[in-house]
Amino acid sequence: MAKEVNEDTAVKLSIKTLGGVAFLITTLVGMWFTLQADIAEAKELPLAPDPEITRMEFDMKDQMIRNTIMETKKDVDEMKETLERIEDKLYNR
Repeated sequence: MAKEVNEDTAVKLSIKTLGGVAFLITTLVGMWFTLQADIAEAKELPLAPDPEITRMEFDMKDQMIRNTIMETKKDVDEMKETLERIEDKLYNR
């Protein structure tokens, strides 16, 4: 059978518990107002400028990518040659 909660119901809380609840509520309210102040400040900050890529920077990155591809091709060619030599030794060609 469930107990009925009404005006005559007594709730026993210690001073320590009431202090803890008050501290928790105070902390949460303080965090809320701090968050609101940070949001308001962030709205007032200027937007960061769009980064511009210069033609020189684009050309340098393009050349770096092309060099990397060519080096990778050389490495793959060397691996193919090595693999062919291993197969020749293995199968006595």
